[in-house]
Amino acid sequence: MNKLMSLLLITLVSLGINLGLASAEGYTKQKVVYHVNFDDEKQLKAALGNIQNHINAVGKDNLDLRVVMHGPGIALLQIANKNADFADKISNLKRQGIHFNVCNNTLQSKKINFKNDLYDVSQEDIVPSGVAEIAQLQTQGFSYVKP
Repeated sequence: MNKLMSLLLITLVSLGINLGLASAEGYTKQKVVYHVNFDDEKQLKAALGNIQNHINAVGKDNLDLRVVMHGPGIALLQIANKNADFADKISNLKRQGIHFNVCNNTLQSKKINFKNDLYDVSQEDIVPSGVAEIAQLQTQGFSYVKP
């Protein structure tokens, strides 16, 4: 009986330690909005890397991540329209469930044709206002990240 109790105690302690490690190392589901309003190519490339690292850490099934671009941030998709490396990174992120949203105010003020000038943008990707979209997502529980 003592052996059985000892074995049970060891099992419970072992499970408790393993469960503790899993919760310390693991992440819960996350809702995140990345705010992109800059046009520096190195910074944009780094932002794409940050997003991939975020997915790698949390897991694509635990992540609802939106990239909202406005103003100079539209350059991300303009560069990708001509740069295969950027295009590949964006396509890969989209395959992992990442959403890229474009500010309609910026498109209009800069006279940008999203179908011709931006990489892989559909009408569903366009939001009326980039900053309003970020604020709306935050009211829905999205955490704000400025890469």
